[in-house]
Amino acid sequence: MISAGDFRNGITIELENNVYQIIEFQHVKPGKGAAFVRTKLKNIKSGGVVEKTFRPTEKCPQARIDRKDMQYLYADGDLYYFMDTETYDQIPLSKESIGEALKFVKENDMVKICSHNGNVFAVEPPLFVELVVTQTEPGVKGDTATGATKPAVVETGATVYVPLFVNQDDVIKIDTRTGEYLSRV
Repeated sequence: MISAGDFRNGITIELENNVYQIIEFQHVKPGKGAAFVRTKLKNIKSGGVVEKTFRPTEKCPQARIDRKDMQYLYADGDLYYFMDTETYDQIPLSKESIGEALKFVKENDMVKICSHNGNVFAVEPPLFVELVVTQTEPGVKGDTATGATKPAVVETGATVYVPLFVNQDDVIKIDTRTGEYLSRV
């Protein structure tokens, strides 16, 4: 159990038969009346965000989230297959449960599978990936003073906006949290 006075960003709690992660919290002490804690909670399974206030003495059970490193093997229709590299067990996950998480992940890359009580609810890709640019327009000479960007398709099929000097077959580094170009490799 964790009291509302000990809330921090990133903590997961169980509330109303759901699992929530604390996105924001704020201790409020009005001039008149009792103090309270204002929070923004993200439902881990549905992705919805709700705002809720707690008394500082209120207690919630802390949810245990298991993160396991697994290897992304391949996609077959609407199912994506992952393998535990220690036990070699394979698990299929549906396209709905994964969402856009594999946008920058190639086959055989390592990802983190997040689960609560054995139910998988999310796939976390590595923070940074290096991918080959498979298609982009050539940059126009003399157009670099504005810091302009152009769309580029990487080997996973995702589109990233890159500076004009990036060419086809270049290897680029991408931040998977924002989908932004970081550098050439």
